[in-house]
Amino acid sequence: MKCTFSQALFVFFCIGFSAFILTGCKGNKKKIAADAKPVAPPPPKVDGYIIKTTTLSQDIELPGTVIANEATEIHPEISGRLTYLNATEGRNVSQGTLLAKIYDGDLRAQLQKLNIQLQVQEQTAKRYEELLKINGVSQQEYDMIVLQSNNLKADMEIVRSNIMRTEIKAPFSGTLGLKMVSPGAYVSPQTVITTIRQKNMVKLDFTLPEKFTSRLQPGQVVSFTTEGNSKTYQAKVIATESGMQEENRSLMVRSLVINNDNNLLPGAFAKVKLGFAPDPDAIMIPSQAIVPQARGKQVVLYNGGNIKFVPVETGLRDSSFVQVTKGLQPGDTIITTGLMSLKPNGKVVLNKVKN
Repeated sequence: MKCTFSQALFVFFCIGFSAFILTGCKGNKKKIAADAKPVAPPPPKVDGYIIKTTTLSQDIELPGTVIANEATEIHPEISGRLTYLNATEGRNVSQGTLLAKIYDGDLRAQLQKLNIQLQVQEQTAKRYEELLKINGVSQQEYDMIVLQSNNLKADMEIVRSNIMRTEIKAPFSGTLGLKMVSPGAYVSPQTVITTIRQKNMVKLDFTLPEKFTSRLQPGQVVSFTTEGNSKTYQAKVIATESGMQEENRSLMVRSLVINNDNNLLPGAFAKVKLGFAPDPDAIMIPSQAIVPQARGKQVVLYNGGNIKFVPVETGLRDSSFVQVTKGLQPGDTIITTGLMSLKPNGKVVLNKVKN
C-alpha cells in the first residue's frame, strides 16, 4: 500500500508535536522540583524547670588527718657512752625529766684543769697590774695576760655547756615512744634515743575548697569522727596556710583538739564536718541540667520558644540537685532534657515544666 505525500507530512507533524509536548512536560517537572523548598523538622520537645530560691543548709564533709600537737625524736647533743637511761616505753613524763645521761668524767677533769690554770693566770694578772703602776711592764704585756685569763674563762664555759649537754631531758610533757638504745651504748647526735609526743592535745589538718575560704572564721568550731571510733570530737580552727594549694585550689586549715581520753592517734584519718550559716536565697537546679564544658559549666535558658546557652558557677550538691551561685535568677526557666541535641539560639517546644 502506497502512502501519499500528504499522509507522510501528517505523520511527521504528529511525531514532532508529540516530542514537543513531552519535552515541555519534562521541563515543567524540573522547574517544579527546583522551586520546591525543603520542609524544616519541628522543634524538639523538652522539659523545663522554673528557677526558685530555697533555704540551703550549708554543711560540707571533708577528709582530714590527725597530727600530734607536739612530737619529736630525742637525740643527744654530743657523742659519748650512755651511763644512765630512763626512757621506759609508753611512760608519761613531764618537761625537764632526765631521760638519759652520757659519761662526763673527761669533761669534768678538763674543767678542773682549766680552773687551776685560771687561778694561776689571775694571780699573774694581779702582779702585772702592780708592775704596770710603776712602769715595770708595758700596757701591751699586761693586756696579753688579761686576754689569756679571759680565754680560759671562755674555755671553761664551753666545757660547762658540754657537761650540761650530757643530760638528755624531755623537751615537753608527753608520752615516750619506743626505746632505740640500751644503757652503755655509744651514741652521737645522729642517734635516736626515743620519741615523745603530746597526747592530751592533738591537731586536725584538712583542706577547704577555694569557694568556701572567705566564709571560714578564726576560732570556728568543726566536728569530726575517726575510723573505728564512734565518738564525735570538736576542733577549734587556729590557723590557715598563707596561700592556696595550686594543684587543687584549696586552703590548708589547722585546728586544735582537746584529747582528754587519749583515743586520738596521730596519723588517723578523719571525716570533718564543717557547717556554715544557712543560705535562705539559694538556687538549686537538677543536676542533669548542667552542661559540662572544657572550661566551666553551662545551662540552657528558655525564653519564649528560643534557647540560649549561659555559663554558670556551682556550689554545693547532693544526690540530685546542685547549687548555682552565679548565672541564674529566680523566675528563669532552664531546659532539663534533650540537652545533647540542642544547638545555641535554637527553638524548642516545652513539654513539661517543673518548679
